Amino acid sequence: MTYADNELRAGEIAVPLPSETDAGVYFVGTIRTPWKTRAECPKRGSLDGPLCAIVVDPRWHQALTGITAHPRLQVLYWMHQSRRDLVLQTPLRTMQTTGTFALRSPLRPNPIASSIVVLVDVDGATVHVRGLDCLDGTPLIDLKPDRNTTD
Repeated sequence: MTYADNELRAGEIAVPLPSETDAGVYFVGTIRTPWKTRAECPKRGSLDGPLCAIVVDPRWHQALTGITAHPRLQVLYWMHQSRRDLVLQTPLRTMQTTGTFALRSPLRPNPIASSIVVLVDVDGATVHVRGLDCLDGTPLIDLKPDRNTTD
């Protein structure tokens, strides 16, 4: 059984989602990876993993100015295929029911993920990196220098 089946595991609880959102998010690009399904996608990215492309939308292209000065980047993205209604989850790894905020699961009220990646190259509005762990077509929220490599 997978969450793609939309079934709950023993001990899990889902709640109704609010009818309105509190804030808006601008997707600033799309992430291209080799993984088409959640089953194929790694749980954690590897800095020597496959080459992936972050395609920044044309309106945000100039925001890439100076990015090549940073060897590592933090990528924030929206896990668009994740459930958002679970408050208690039962991870397969432990089978111990735990609150969503006590887990690093992608199943969250706001499915925002963050990865630290190695910058390989920038070609126009496309940033080539290694270290991602998301599905092909994942919406990009933001890019910033890795805080451990800046002042």
